[in-house]
Amino acid sequence: MTTDIRKPSAAPAKQPVPSPFEDESLWGRATLPRTLLSRALSVPLALGFTVFLPLFVALQSGAGVRDAAFWLQLLLTMYAGARLSAMVLTSRRKLLQGSFWLFVYMAMGVAPLAQAVLGQVPTPVVGPRSDLTVAVGLVLLGCTAFDVGVLLARHRPTGRAGGSQKASKPVMAHRRRLQLLTGLSFLCSAVFIMKLGGPAVFFSSRQEIIAGIEEAGVSNGDGQAGQALLRGFGTVPALLALLLYTRWLITSKFARRKVSVIVTWAALAGLNLIVNNPISNPRYWFLTVMFALLFTVFPVSAAMYRVALSMAVVVALLIFPFADRFRYDEKNYRPVETTSFLEPMALKDYDQIGMFANTITFSNSGPGHFYGRQLAGSIFFAVPRAVWPGKPRDTGVMVGQWMGTVNTNLSSPIWAELWLDFGPLGMGAGLLGMGYASARVDRRYAKRATRRSPPGSLISVVVPLVAGYSFILLRGPLLQASGRVAIAALCLALVATYRTDKSTTLR
Repeated sequence: MTTDIRKPSAAPAKQPVPSPFEDESLWGRATLPRTLLSRALSVPLALGFTVFLPLFVALQSGAGVRDAAFWLQLLLTMYAGARLSAMVLTSRRKLLQGSFWLFVYMAMGVAPLAQAVLGQVPTPVVGPRSDLTVAVGLVLLGCTAFDVGVLLARHRPTGRAGGSQKASKPVMAHRRRLQLLTGLSFLCSAVFIMKLGGPAVFFSSRQEIIAGIEEAGVSNGDGQAGQALLRGFGTVPALLALLLYTRWLITSKFARRKVSVIVTWAALAGLNLIVNNPISNPRYWFLTVMFALLFTVFPVSAAMYRVALSMAVVVALLIFPFADRFRYDEKNYRPVETTSFLEPMALKDYDQIGMFANTITFSNSGPGHFYGRQLAGSIFFAVPRAVWPGKPRDTGVMVGQWMGTVNTNLSSPIWAELWLDFGPLGMGAGLLGMGYASARVDRRYAKRATRRSPPGSLISVVVPLVAGYSFILLRGPLLQASGRVAIAALCLALVATYRTDKSTTLR
């Protein structure tokens, strides 16, 4: 009798589970460990944004009217709070969607709700109360359209027969062209600094910066194209070069061993401290700089993503309204004095809902819709008024002049821009498209901005920059925001390449 003794077969090797950040097909089927908050933290956070903070603001005493506009505003705030909570609690980083809902929650939600409670607005609402009700309803409609666009983006087009779609090549940064961009950034920023009289003026006040631009002769009359180009070329190439070098140093041991790369990065950091500091720049632009740097330095950190969105609410409530200390010089600066934490939100910064209502009143008073004319002015912002005498003005400036305000530097949120040009259907379609594009880009960013992604991957820099700048685009006017967008596009086109060999790309 023989016994068949067989060697026990070796246990199959444990296969690593791919990250859902790396394989788009795994979205919704797997989550990374340590990316989801515990229930003890997530429930209070969601309830705080969605219920407690809106109700706390709504229950404060004030002279506001509790009418249809008020209740619609409360509904909008709670809806935006629920969507912002979803962005914070998700296991996937959604920079563009997160920045959209952060802006809506604060600038179109909590702040206007506080103004409705107090009966105080930063900019007069000149039309009937019904126009304000329509404005709030249209903002809520636009937010719903944005979410519909996000839902549509989940349905990916099917691949060809027999397989999935072929992965597109990543867009990379060309090493030699990045060096060229770096040289151009130093040249453009040097011209900007010299035109304004030296580095010292950048550490005085924004009032001094504006005076320096006027003395330089690039801001002539109603034409702002020269000023926009000077400021844009003086700040945007320097920021983009810094972001690309920062990404290179963080992801490449080769770069950290190169003295020339480290020295160039340090020089770019010093240059940005001059031209992109919070003293000489608007708060929204400095917010763009900080947002882009934060997510370039921490591209895959879910914790940093959650902290950034959550703390941004605190910053917007407690710091942002007081952060205009450097707008004026010592003689003209007047500190904000308040007796309630709601009052700063009724000052200067959060006039988006009121300006949308004024835009509706302006349109109803006679001009009607413009059918793309304002958008054309934003796209062709660089055309001088001497060449295009009928070039549209900023929507905020145009409505402000119609209102007869002294200060016409007023906002014009994207809802107002789209509604004035294309009506409610066009506004809904535009925001639906924004939601669709944001979801697709966020998905592509989460897939490619990983620890193993190549140092020269442009999407790892572009998406944080767009997410930061979206606060300016959403606030408007679009014409003011177009200059830096066009300059950034030119800089990215200069360094972009599809070649992935080590001789041309960053390594």
